[in-house]
Amino acid sequence: MKIAIVAENQWKKKQGADLLALCAGEKKGKLQLDKGGELLIPLPAAAGDDFSGKKSELLEIYPAARDNGNPSFARRAVLVGLGSSGQRRGDAACRELFRCAGGDIASVCKKREIERLAILVPSFTGIKETVFIESFVEGILLGLYRFEKYKTKKGKDKKKPQYTAPKELSFLAEKADSSLKHAAARGERAAGAATVARDMANEPGNNWTPQHFAAFGLELGSQKHVTCTILGKKELEKLQMGGILGVNQGSAEEPRLVIVDYCPQRYNKTVLFVGKGLTFDSGGISLKPGAGMMEMKYDMCGGAAAISAMTAIIAEQPAVRVVCLVPSTDNMPGGRALKPGDVITHYGGITAEIENTDAEGRLILADALAYGIERYSPDAVIDLATLTGAVIIGLGHHYVGTLSNNDKLCNAVMAAAATAGEKQWRLPLDELYSKQIESQVADIKNTGGRPAGTITAAEYLHKFVGKTPWVHLDIAGTAWNYTEKGSGRRVYPKIGLQTGVNSPEFRISCFVMAGGYLVQPCWFIRNTVRRQVLISRSFAFHALLWLEAIWSSHAGLSAYELKNFLLKLNDITFPELSAPAGLHLAVYHDFSLPCWIRIFASSPSCTRLASLRN
Repeated sequence: MKIAIVAENQWKKKQGADLLALCAGEKKGKLQLDKGGELLIPLPAAAGDDFSGKKSELLEIYPAARDNGNPSFARRAVLVGLGSSGQRRGDAACRELFRCAGGDIASVCKKREIERLAILVPSFTGIKETVFIESFVEGILLGLYRFEKYKTKKGKDKKKPQYTAPKELSFLAEKADSSLKHAAARGERAAGAATVARDMANEPGNNWTPQHFAAFGLELGSQKHVTCTILGKKELEKLQMGGILGVNQGSAEEPRLVIVDYCPQRYNKTVLFVGKGLTFDSGGISLKPGAGMMEMKYDMCGGAAAISAMTAIIAEQPAVRVVCLVPSTDNMPGGRALKPGDVITHYGGITAEIENTDAEGRLILADALAYGIERYSPDAVIDLATLTGAVIIGLGHHYVGTLSNNDKLCNAVMAAAATAGEKQWRLPLDELYSKQIESQVADIKNTGGRPAGTITAAEYLHKFVGKTPWVHLDIAGTAWNYTEKGSGRRVYPKIGLQTGVNSPEFRISCFVMAGGYLVQPCWFIRNTVRRQVLISRSFAFHALLWLEAIWSSHAGLSAYELKNFLLKLNDITFPELSAPAGLHLAVYHDFSLPCWIRIFASSPSCTRLASLRN
């Protein structure tokens, strides 16, 4: 799509746009329209009755000829509501408002298959032209996004080219100065990086593997001031990265640690990005339930956010060294897979007891964090991961869980997140939480029980960061299934690409990471804690009462203890069933939360008795 800034002395003479977007505000309940719009198209008298300029309000019109007899500037026009002046206070509020409005315009473009789009830059008080143009470009491009790579055309649609975007986008401004052109370019780069991340996340697990992350990194490595290093299985073994290798044990795909290093000739600071690149998460031996498992292809969204952010950073060429590490594997229950009770040794020598193989994200991140900090001595570290289901229980799909060991860095990241239109909520780190992951057989263990699951997961990573300023972003809730915005149109699901380094401290003018701009697909973990019981009818009443008693008292119970109890009860109730063949039990823990408890009886009378929800 070609983007142009057209000066007033040119656009008043121009005509021929397929769609003209006019922004309008609301003042004391009445429509506030930019005077420039009246020069371009004559508005119907009834427009003010049907449209008041409220936030996210849209009105399509078909303008007649101008008063001087000349044709209208555009075949169609759409009035876009920006709300009252109070809703446009502050840079962050304006940016998000404009992005959502751009997404609204994109929906009209897709519906009408618009080829030439023009947008009049309004002259309302308090609106900065650069902010308006940059944010609208982002919103429009993100709103136009589609992933239809694997859809086949049928019938008449076979010959018809797929509509993707307008060929031309013109911003009609008072002057076409260079600052407006730079603003449009920044918005295009940010949205482009987001699109790359979305494409990665939307790819199926069989078409986005660790090798695909490596190939993408090598492409970036061919650009100016960029190098890419790929560590394969042999290199990881030499470095004794037991976290990545342990998670990979049950997989047919070899692991990769992808390192993309943007290193300008002169720089004052080094920033390290680490993104979880788990290309599919079955849970391993601690197997996830079948329902919803297909969404575990999104467990690489942290890695997608991190490495896609590098595309925008490389284009911006900031005077900051930025190193991106993506530890990548999948988590499968193969014959050599990691087992509960195993002990692994991370890079640097810390040993960890595995309580649950489905708490694997922290294992691969820990190796990457320890290695990256030792090798590059960064001034700041930001990691992104769809790490815990607990963050969804606590914050839903609206806020990123943010944890940090450094107030200054955390405040900078959260300020950048606000600019990027991302909501973050800081959670505490404390030695008291760290005690929950103490192990009796190793230095630490990979789960900390049910309480504070998001925090104990971060405390696990904290062991490998030390005193280096660090921010951890748990994007499990915002990676995918993000709540629709604006007028109900999904402008962009968010994940974590535009926040982190959008701070004056690091002097990176593009939005890069921290809670979600670029990483849109997004992105994991089941949205709710579910518990299902599949049991024989006559066994159901006793077992159900017993399970409810455990849940209500929040008592902990190991899979072994639960299995023995149920087998004994099963022998009494159903002597015709052989134990252990007659009853198969699987208990799944999502880090600190008991996510699924399923009881299967291999009896024809086995039925679904209850589906209990937290």
